[in-house]
Amino acid sequence: MNPAVFREYDIRGIVGEDLTDDFVWNLGKAISRYWISHGVEKISLGMDARLSSPGFKDILRDSIIGCGIDVIDIGMAPTPLMYFSLFHLGLDGGIAVTGSHNPPDNNGFKIALGKTTIHGTEIQKIKAIMEKQLSGTDRVKSSPSNKKGSFKTYAILDPYVDDVVSRIQECPRKLKLVIDPGNGVGGEAAMAVYKRLGMDVTGICMEPDGNFPNHHPDPTIAEGIIMLKNEVLKQKAHLGIGLDGDADRIGVVDAKGNTIYGDQITTILAKDILKKKKGEKIIGEVKCSKVLFDEVRKAGGIPIMGKVGHSLMKARLMEEKAALAGEMSGHIFFLDRWYGFDDAVYSGARLLEILSNVENPQEVFDSLPKMVNTPEIRIDCPDDIKFEAVDRFKSYAKKQYANCIDIDGVRFEQGSSWGLVRPSNTQPVIVMRFEAEDEKSLSDIESATREKLKEIIERL
Repeated sequence: MNPAVFREYDIRGIVGEDLTDDFVWNLGKAISRYWISHGVEKISLGMDARLSSPGFKDILRDSIIGCGIDVIDIGMAPTPLMYFSLFHLGLDGGIAVTGSHNPPDNNGFKIALGKTTIHGTEIQKIKAIMEKQLSGTDRVKSSPSNKKGSFKTYAILDPYVDDVVSRIQECPRKLKLVIDPGNGVGGEAAMAVYKRLGMDVTGICMEPDGNFPNHHPDPTIAEGIIMLKNEVLKQKAHLGIGLDGDADRIGVVDAKGNTIYGDQITTILAKDILKKKKGEKIIGEVKCSKVLFDEVRKAGGIPIMGKVGHSLMKARLMEEKAALAGEMSGHIFFLDRWYGFDDAVYSGARLLEILSNVENPQEVFDSLPKMVNTPEIRIDCPDDIKFEAVDRFKSYAKKQYANCIDIDGVRFEQGSSWGLVRPSNTQPVIVMRFEAEDEKSLSDIESATREKLKEIIERL
């Protein structure tokens, strides 16, 4: 077993190397034992469109049933529909077989206990259970009663669409919209919801295909959104909405073909909420633009900076009882009129509600304060040294810059500019981002950071 697959937010690895049929079978037993220790009796099981997902889902199902837990199989569906099933069906937990936005040869597992996903030490508990199983030191029977769990399928899409539409207020203007699920699993749900809201919707890359033949299934990077940009401009659409492979992350393109990043989308959504509900808490993470935190404050809200990661943000949202949380990566979470989980289709519906209620939808995007910034910059760095490299940079930054925030990597300020260096929890990379008022200031802080980080990595 490769212990590195047990990551901060989920379990993820390379199919055939890290993730084999035997691994998945044993993982099902380990997760079941973890669930049983928390009183779980019935769970939902879904999957994305990856080529390995059907086989892994069936193995998990049989392993979990063998441990005495009842399984409701929702089939191929966006990860947010697994989350939705926890509320809609009153379940004790769930699991989605998904590699999210990672390359086609990757897969993974997002695990829910109760109504939310586990992370951090809880995932490490599953790892510890599995290690005992594999070492032969754990003699506990899988099913305390020696009784198998039950199994049935459930069509979750229609109840989900009905629920989303019921929570969206009137959309008086019909907007022209292009959606791009990136050959992932979100296209059918997005098309159904947005048509029900009265939009003029067309789609590209709609067919679920685990080979991802058109582009990488990540709408927050250039490669993942260029087709959507071109289609929006060609159709003269009001906007485009891109979804990642399992549809829990959103990317947006405006009518001019500009990419609207997750922190910008969150800013628009936050300002709309704060028009009606002053004093609400809004959470961003360390990669988010200073604009988000400034605009929330101006609109009468309470901005909070948190750690990166969908499970961590979800937990912080619940802890703070915040109305909204958003990540640069496009994970957006509503407690305002929703259940608190990240859902690209629902986030898109809330954005359409805002845009369809103004005379000129493009002005909503154009009115955002302009800063010069970079997208996420990912520097390759082996998993075994990336955390040490960031720790060393953090020590340097605290001496070099006046204001440093080190809740997740280190975010440092130089005048009105800021930079971020943090280790990725999902890939062998170090993530950077920079923002400034002008190109020269941006270039200065970025080049200085790159140079220092390169020096640190070479030493390690």
